Amino acid sequence: MSETAMPPVVPVDEWARARAELLVAEKRVTREMDRIAAQRRRLPMVRFGEYTFTAADGPVTLLELFGEHRQLALYQFMDAGPDAFCGGCTYFTKNVANLAGLAGNDVAWATVSDMPIEQMAGYWKEMGWEHIPFASSAGTTFSADCGVGGGFLLSMFLRDGDNVFRTYTTGQRGVDRLLFSTSVSDLAAYGRQQEWEDSPAGWPQKPTYG
Repeated sequence: MSETAMPPVVPVDEWARARAELLVAEKRVTREMDRIAAQRRRLPMVRFGEYTFTAADGPVTLLELFGEHRQLALYQFMDAGPDAFCGGCTYFTKNVANLAGLAGNDVAWATVSDMPIEQMAGYWKEMGWEHIPFASSAGTTFSADCGVGGGFLLSMFLRDGDNVFRTYTTGQRGVDRLLFSTSVSDLAAYGRQQEWEDSPAGWPQKPTYG
């Protein structure tokens, strides 16, 4: 017999009623998210200057990170120091996948950090992230101009010819909700099993950080 608390066992019709009640709430949230997405598509944009980063094979400009695409999703990986790597950014980057699907929507992906390029390249190789384009913004004002403040941030850019504009940014929980593993875990009975979650008594939970 499991010593871990579990959801109550009920007849199938009682479960179906409870599921239907939850579905009403889920659909309400879905419609609200659709409304927010429509509002997001109507945001104005701000022009961004040109920056030259350092890639593993040499200099690369912000414009060049777009490749052949008109849009760019750019994640700023926190610089935690010469011998350290942000655990949250690492977890996020492990979830980056299906870049071909993004490309199908005319969106390129790049990860940029104030870490030196040698540090980034070594970590990318160690983690097996060869499919994720990356560059170092060390020595530029890019992080400061983005307002990243030494943390992490996801920005969306749009180009018109050689002109680059930023259309959207999100951080913290806005980045968190993009993750495959956490989004699926949110559907599981025990959730993410982190102490900040509102879970029934006895549910397994661990510190959110650490």
